[in-house]
Amino acid sequence: MILSPTAYIGISIAVGLAFGILLQKARFCFVSAFRDFVAFKDTRVLKGLLAGVAVMTIFWSLQATFGYFRGFWTPAWGLGSLIGGFVFGLGMTLAGGCASGTLYRAGQGYLQFWLVLLFMFVGYILFAFAFPVAETYYFQTLNPFDGQTLYLALPFSPAVTGALAVAAGTLAYAFMKGRSQLPDDPSGGAGVTADARAQASIGASRSVAAVSTGLRGIAEGTVEYVRGIREDDRPLKVRLRDSWDARTAGVAMALVASLWFSVHGHWAITGSEARWAGYLLSRAGFDVASVDYWGSVLFRDGNISLTIDMLMIVSLIIGSFIAAYASGDFRIRKPKLNRVPNYAAGGLLMGVGSRLAAGCNIANLFSGVALLSVHSFLAGAGIILGVYVMTHYMYREVGCAI
Repeated sequence: MILSPTAYIGISIAVGLAFGILLQKARFCFVSAFRDFVAFKDTRVLKGLLAGVAVMTIFWSLQATFGYFRGFWTPAWGLGSLIGGFVFGLGMTLAGGCASGTLYRAGQGYLQFWLVLLFMFVGYILFAFAFPVAETYYFQTLNPFDGQTLYLALPFSPAVTGALAVAAGTLAYAFMKGRSQLPDDPSGGAGVTADARAQASIGASRSVAAVSTGLRGIAEGTVEYVRGIREDDRPLKVRLRDSWDARTAGVAMALVASLWFSVHGHWAITGSEARWAGYLLSRAGFDVASVDYWGSVLFRDGNISLTIDMLMIVSLIIGSFIAAYASGDFRIRKPKLNRVPNYAAGGLLMGVGSRLAAGCNIANLFSGVALLSVHSFLAGAGIILGVYVMTHYMYREVGCAI
């Protein structure tokens, strides 16, 4: 899509505002999605995340089929993808907010998340100066495989591949959801004297029953969700002021990201923040262009200047502020002093981890999964593992549900 520079700027600001409003109104944070599920089996945000990824996969695969996109995102992959995601997952759980969650809470008035953001910037700067060493001893060694996406690896059109991916993901989710609702196997598992074929048949039957139960639950939940929207008789002003369902925000963010996909590319946050770190240093008089990571990687032509994705990030914070202020949720909140080390260490791990993983939760678990990027599957698994480990550490005295 070819637009005028003014149009690109306008779209970047509008997209950022929309993301900020949606994130704030639904309290949509990837830490909440996974931490709350591990600790309490709370799926409020996780459902919104899954709905958003499914919708975005369908839209992006259609856009790729008909050419309305700016290319796939396919970083090199390997063990480094998993490690980088793990470091980021540890950091965002320790800090109490992911990359997007940090931004919307900063706009909502949480001073601790400005502190998290500050230390993320420290992480970006440290990584930028260490990049030549990391390039040789980390990326080339641990990520030896060329970037790949299933859209190009499979012999189907992107639209067909995307539909198959959503169907497979839905069945997998249905199986896990349904299995948790089935009664325990009365045989207690494979019996010593039972025929192996009979046991295999029972196992297959339970799997089918789990998928069937899960699909029925998904359908009933969807119907209930739609009915709740249709039957909500509150005044529109009240509905807009109150918190929004995470599924509404997830689907809406997928649609906004689809617009961004057509004019810029995949939705990402920490890469744009790392550009901001270089840009701000250049404004302070540092020769940023001579640093390889900024001069050759993030700013490809060595021109250290504002880009539309950088404007989008600032607009996201402003959008969150607007939503919080209009809803009466904005107020300056001071951090607890005993939590400051968590914010500092978490932010630092997020900054470094996002560079080691070539992206954050948005780039990998939202955009990257929708793009069926092999790197993002590994980095996303690392993020989830990092959240799981850090959640168990932080809740070690009370225990977790999973």
